[in-house]
Amino acid sequence: MSGFLRAISRIRAAPVLRAPTISQRANITSRPAKGTVGTTETVVGLTLFSLAVLGPAGWVLANLENYKKRDTAE
Repeated sequence: MSGFLRAISRIRAAPVLRAPTISQRANITSRPAKGTVGTTETVVGLTLFSLAVLGPAGWVLANLENYKKRDTAE
């Protein structure tokens, strides 16, 4: 049985092994950014991001008692 499985794995792996290798290159630049990000933009972005992540969890925790009281017969 193990010989059968080895043969199947060779058949399936063969096209992958014969495929040409794709070389990936990182885009590295030595120049500074085109535009600077100001303090106000940074604060607004971080605030909105934190609200988007923590807002739903805060809502659930604030209304936890309402979720506990919910009837299952609805």
